[in-house]
Formats: sequence, structure tokens, C-alpha cells
Amino acid sequence: MDLLDALCGNSLARSVVELSLNPGFQRDYNSLYKAISEHHPEQALINLAELAAPHLPSPWKGKFWLLGTDITAYPRPYAFKLSEREAVYKPSPIQGQIPVSYGHDFSQVNLLAPRNSRQEPAWNIPLSGQRTRRKNRLQTAISQMRGLLGNPRLPFSQDLCLLLGDSDYSNPAFLVALDDQTNLIRLTRSRGNRVYYSVAPEPITPRRRGRPRQKGKKMKLNDSSTWPQPDAAVSFSQTNRKGKTQWVEVQAWQKLIMPGKRKPLKLSMHQHPFTLVLITVYNDRHEPLYPKPLWLIVMGVERNRLTLTEIYEAFTYRSSLEQFFRFAKQNLLLDKFQTCETEHEEHWWQIVLLAYLQLWVAKEHASCLPRPWEKHLPQVRGQHLSPTMVQRSFAGIIRQFGTPSKTLKPHNKSPDWYSSQVPV
Repeated sequence: MDLLDALCGNSLARSVVELSLNPGFQRDYNSLYKAISEHHPEQALINLAELAAPHLPSPWKGKFWLLGTDITAYPRPYAFKLSEREAVYKPSPIQGQIPVSYGHDFSQVNLLAPRNSRQEPAWNIPLSGQRTRRKNRLQTAISQMRGLLGNPRLPFSQDLCLLLGDSDYSNPAFLVALDDQTNLIRLTRSRGNRVYYSVAPEPITPRRRGRPRQKGKKMKLNDSSTWPQPDAAVSFSQTNRKGKTQWVEVQAWQKLIMPGKRKPLKLSMHQHPFTLVLITVYNDRHEPLYPKPLWLIVMGVERNRLTLTEIYEAFTYRSSLEQFFRFAKQNLLLDKFQTCETEHEEHWWQIVLLAYLQLWVAKEHASCLPRPWEKHLPQVRGQHLSPTMVQRSFAGIIRQFGTPSKTLKPHNKSPDWYSSQVPV
């Protein structure tokens, strides 16, 4: 508990051992490492998602639970004795440098809290975090989602859920593996060079000899001449954070299919149609705002319950996952714990998720404490508390409510022993 309080109220520590200097941590730095090594989340009576269940916000638009999944790296380039270390992605600002490091990958599934305006900060409620291996990265995310959707003590087992993912999750193996979850809609990004097909027309009766046709016309995303007429389209305007007007055009093609797979497992993708969505954003001069358009895949039994406007608005929440990782790594020291034990590294990951959840619960009791150069920001004027603001005022919350941790009892010789050694 002392470690969690010190982590939630951290403002100066840039390494894990410096958390022992926090006023909320009553013990010495040896107890800090002991707390990490003796933390066993797998032996807890309830898991992280069940712990967060009483504090979940209302569903997005009153209809969907917005879930986001992504993989982030835990770079450990100098931990030569670390078990199961592998090559991981690490972005580099230097052009031409290979974005590769060594360490571990972690798969994270969060609940994306809905926002009423663009000025409100992005909050994520961590539900599951597991270390993954390169050969089964998608399998880890599949098992995490099955654990959340199959738990009757969570609202995701019955309510309609919308899962957001980047282009890595547009893999046919990932999309088909969750197709039996009827209350789950997958909304993932597609690469701009993919090739899809329309559903094959009805076979001619009496049917000729041979296998019936499974694919229709080809649609190349990087060749607009192969695009058929969209089945639905909508355009609307929006105002960004700077007050400028933007125009959004959304087009959709219904009942498209992917090419099938033979290895490592045979997948007949003609049995799993999806909706393809194209999103283009223009500025006030009607010029494309981004060099490449956004292609999205919507797959699931209940995918038609999403309107085109809701598809665009929902996918804009996916960027809050990047903000979650940035805050956790910079302020909660998510990737700063240096250890040669892989198990202790996994324990530290769970402790940081607990600390973020504690900040979310403490949000209702926090005060807005902006820096002098932050007092004119729209978030501060609207009294919207970000995770950073809650972390700044967490020490005051602890002083007001107290901590459940036990009082420190020294185990050295008593003070009377030292007084008895003084010569008369």
C-alpha cells in the first residue's frame, strides 16, 4: 500500500528506487523491492477487471462499451540475463535508424471512458495486462478478450461491446477467433494496400460442375478505379480543439470478404463478411488534411447497429491508448523497473495498473492544481481533471482519508538498549 501511494503521488522520482524517498513511503528502499517481489496478482481473490467493475463509467452513448487493445514494448537492451528477451519495436526520431530494441512486449486491454467534449482529458480504465510473446501476440489479446467477455461478474458478458484496434488486429486469425462472441463488434484499422472482394453472386441453377464461386469483384484499396459505388455515405462538419472547421466524409461498402488463409490454420473468409469504411478529413479549403485516407474494418453480428458517424467518433477514442501508455511510462514509471527476473517485471506491470486505477477512483476527490503556465488551458478552465492533475493532488487526498497500510515498526535494537550502553 505504501508503494501504491508513493507511485500515485509521485512528482519527482524518475526511477523506481527513488519512490522510497516519497513522504508516503514509510519504509526504506529494501522494502520497496520486497513489495514488488511478493506481489502475486494471480493469487488474488478478484482480478483487475473485477476490482475496477464497481467504478466503471456509463457505456458510450448508452449503448456500447468501448474497449481498446494494443501492444507496447518494455525495452531492456542491457538486461542480457533476462529470460525470454526478444526484439521489440522502439520508435526513433532519427530518420533511417531501425526502430528495434530488446526486451518484452505487453498486451493491454482498457476500457475507454466516454467524453462529453474535446476539452475533456482521455481516461483509460485498465482491465487486463499480460506479457506476450512474438509468436502468439494476437493469441494473448484473444485470451484476454475471452476472459473479459466470459466473466459473468463483468458487464461485458451481456452488453454490446466495441473493440478498437490498429492495423495489427485486422489479421484474419484475430477477427475470426472472436467471431463466436455475438455481443462483440471489432473495429480495426486496415492497411491501405490490402485487397478485398465482394460477396460472390448467387450460383446459377442448375449448378454447373465444379466448386461454386466464393469471391466477387476485386477491390484494391490503393487503386480507386476498382472501387464500386459505396452502399452508404455521409458527410458532416466538426470543430477541432483550435476552433477550426473540418469536413469529414465517410463512405461504406457492405458485405466484403478477405482472401482466405491456408497456414498456419485454414480459414475460409468468405463465411465472415465485414463492412469496409473509408474516412477522409478535409480542412476549411476542402483540401485533404492527411496524406493518406483512413480505412476501417467493422466485423461482427451486430455491426449494422453502428452508424457511419458513430464509427468515426468511436475510432477517435483509440488514440487515448497512446496517451495512457505515455502517462504510465513517464509519470508511473511503467518501463523503468530494472530487474533480471521476468516474473518481477510482470509484477511491476500489475502494480502500475493498480496505481492508475487508484488515480481513476480518486478523481472525484482531487483538486485542480495547474502550473502557472497551465492556468489558461481549456481543460483547466473547464475544471477537467487529467491523470496528471489527480496525481499532483493525491498526496492531499491521502492526508485527508489516511492510508490502510500498517504503521512502521523498526526491527533493530530498541532505544533503551542504546541508553544502557552509555557509561555512567
